[in-house]
Amino acid sequence: MTDLNIPATQATPGITAIGASGNLSMRGDSYPENSFKFFVPIIEWIKDYLAKSTAPLQLDLRLLYLNTSSVKGMMDIFDILEEAHNGGKKVSVTWYYDAENERVAELANEFKEDCSFLFEIKEEKLAD
Repeated sequence: MTDLNIPATQATPGITAIGASGNLSMRGDSYPENSFKFFVPIIEWIKDYLAKSTAPLQLDLRLLYLNTSSVKGMMDIFDILEEAHNGGKKVSVTWYYDAENERVAELANEFKEDCSFLFEIKEEKLAD
């Protein structure tokens, strides 16, 4: 299983996916000009990992801001994780948020309501 590394930009989060451990992390702001294009390699990595590995997949999020199209991309990711969970795969999400950013905490809670897999929301001081 290959790794995925997408450096952060001003408009996109940094992505690190480690095939050997099943850890996928996203950190930063997400308001790419073309969200579909941005999320495609992430979604493909997740699908590939879930198809080839029996090990758990852990998604760690430290997202400071998401625009509407990024929310759609995250919904697509959570739908894939939900389907995998329903199929017996072990998947989990930990979404870290800054206490000063109530909007992201509310968004994380909205996503959590629609997921039956382990989905934790934790407060953490995040650097801007």
